Amino acid sequence: MTNAEAGALVSLFLLAYAFIQISSAWLITRFGVRKVFTSSMILTSIATALTGFAGSILQLKVCRVLLGIAEGPLPIGVTSTINNWFPSKEKGITSGIFLSSIKLGPVITPIIGSFIIIHWGWKEVFLFFALPGLILPVMWFLFVKDKPADSGFVNQQEVDIINEKQTTAQVQEKKAYKRIPYLDSFIRVRNTPKVTTTKQVYRSWNVFGCGLGYCCQLGIPTYLLSEKNLSMVGMGFVSAAPWVGAVLGNLLGGILSDTLLDKRRKPGMLLSAVSTSVMMLCLLYMPANPVLCALLLFMTGLLLSIGFSAYMVYPMSFVAKDKFPVANAIVNMGGN
Repeated sequence: MTNAEAGALVSLFLLAYAFIQISSAWLITRFGVRKVFTSSMILTSIATALTGFAGSILQLKVCRVLLGIAEGPLPIGVTSTINNWFPSKEKGITSGIFLSSIKLGPVITPIIGSFIIIHWGWKEVFLFFALPGLILPVMWFLFVKDKPADSGFVNQQEVDIINEKQTTAQVQEKKAYKRIPYLDSFIRVRNTPKVTTTKQVYRSWNVFGCGLGYCCQLGIPTYLLSEKNLSMVGMGFVSAAPWVGAVLGNLLGGILSDTLLDKRRKPGMLLSAVSTSVMMLCLLYMPANPVLCALLLFMTGLLLSIGFSAYMVYPMSFVAKDKFPVANAIVNMGGN
């Protein structure tokens, strides 16, 4: 493949993945996370396996489009589950854990992938990686319900905690919202009306602004193998570095927004936005030394990822739970 053909494969996946987001939100709203997520995971594994049987560039392109369509409902399914299953004070941390798990895959994948390619071939990578996705959906379907109240593992007290129901005594004891004067002025903290209809979601600047911000920072250069003349093993080592940073960055960002920033999401988003600009400039002058490359890419992954969980959680604070899948679809579509 030429670089243009390889780039087209990436773009085809992301285009299909992005444009299927709104449809995925509709499916999840109509049929529930449990059914749609399980089906999507199985179809994703099938599309992954089919890639291993591709015999031409055209077949690869078709497989990439199918993968994007199949995988589209997964992030909305997870974020909707987080929104339904956790109180607001834990949503940032939980989203950080979820995003870290996504980034943990690419930490391991280049190393395992390089080993498979050296000993078998590139097609076998897709066959090996398709297998877990045929087993895990069964576990999800059996154990994860759409709502806590429907689960046999959750009692009423836990449901009340998740839904943040408070007794009269708890309401009286609840502390007033603690302001951080300069920060709150900078990020323009204010009360906003709850978005309760699909029409309001499509008209919300907060939702589209969140998606636009996500669009401008979701990406890391992947040209190291050809431009920096790194070996396959060296590429595996270096390409894992930003994802190691991203694992830590997502966890750190979730903890900061839920605890230190008291559920303020915008500071993390702003920090990631500024870091994106700075680190992209640094990457222009990245040295060919694998160790220095890895260090720079680690810092890029760390700083860029601090705000990623905030982009996921931000609409949860002002969008009704049953309309959140649509809002999340808009944000995720913008990012991809």
